[in-house]
Amino acid sequence: MQRKLWIGFGILLTLFLVWRIIDVIFLGKTGKSQRSGPPPVAVETDSVRHGYLSETRQLTGTVQPQYKYIVAPKISGRVIQMTKRIGDWVDDGEIIARIDDAEYQQSVIEAEANLNISLATLAESNTQFDLARQNLDRVRSLNAKGIASVAELDAAASNYTTQKSRYELAQAQIDQRRAALKSAKIRLGYTVLAASKPGFVGERFVDEGSLLAPNSAVISVVGIDSVIISTTIIERDYGYVRVGQPAHVKLDAFSNHQFNGFVTRIAPLLQEASRVAQMEVEVANDSLFLKPGMFARIGVQTAEKPNAQYVASRALVRKDAAYGIFMVDPADKIAHYIPTTIGIVSDQFTEIVTLLPQGLVVVTLGQHLLDEGSPVILPGDETLQPARSK
Repeated sequence: MQRKLWIGFGILLTLFLVWRIIDVIFLGKTGKSQRSGPPPVAVETDSVRHGYLSETRQLTGTVQPQYKYIVAPKISGRVIQMTKRIGDWVDDGEIIARIDDAEYQQSVIEAEANLNISLATLAESNTQFDLARQNLDRVRSLNAKGIASVAELDAAASNYTTQKSRYELAQAQIDQRRAALKSAKIRLGYTVLAASKPGFVGERFVDEGSLLAPNSAVISVVGIDSVIISTTIIERDYGYVRVGQPAHVKLDAFSNHQFNGFVTRIAPLLQEASRVAQMEVEVANDSLFLKPGMFARIGVQTAEKPNAQYVASRALVRKDAAYGIFMVDPADKIAHYIPTTIGIVSDQFTEIVTLLPQGLVVVTLGQHLLDEGSPVILPGDETLQPARSK
């Protein structure tokens, strides 16, 4: 039995050796012929394009109102009327709230009464002052004739001076009472809270019946006919962004709509900790879609060319800190590496400043396998035979 196994093993070994000899003698030559050059690489190609191209820097930011202010009282008191709620429109000077004014009305009445008293006192002082002046003139005349004594003249002069001082004091009290009346009327006016600019009520902080302290927030008003998109730019992009450059804004809430604006302000300094600078983009908001606090994606157009030479950004190959592309002539299907200088970079395309020859640009698939002179297989080729070497 063992003898038969050894005979079978010997037959198999003999067949294997014969097959290897045939493979080396006959097939080896053919394989060597087939592997005489690099294998072809299947690639995807695109054409060199010419036309309008723009470069856009992508940023993110927050929608801010054109202006925002808080309506707050300058006095204390209880709210007796609120005329606006959130989302309501307010005109310039429109009344928003009223504070109980009974106490302030009473202050005005008291100030008016004190003013009237002072006016009566002034009238009396004026009469006494006139009498003192007339008496002084009469005593002076009699003294000149030797009828009135010097003591009588001194007494008349002293009385004149006293009455004059009382009259001037009464006049000063009139000014004081009038100022007090004006202050009382001003405080009474503070019981009516009105809008200083037109806009929408953004927040309402109190309700009717609330007891307010001075400077307590009542409502906030925002102006959103146009809005400000506040964002930041990094140090690398700072030199490319300028005031007045066009910008487009997209929001998550309205993903299919684009809002157009322009850069209005750029901070003259970068924050040392983050190396970013504050920037503002103003956008017209006629539709009132943009609301303060929304997250915004901003694209700032930093450059444009009406007739640029450009290729798909996927075609760029970076070697030793330099850029280049592989181009193929459809006639010979050989890839050639061309060093290039790039210009404007958009979302999908990159400008090639270097003048390019005729041919197709390799954009993807086997691009990383290519080298100068590599044979390629173009899309649509029916046979996958390698290109013949020249």
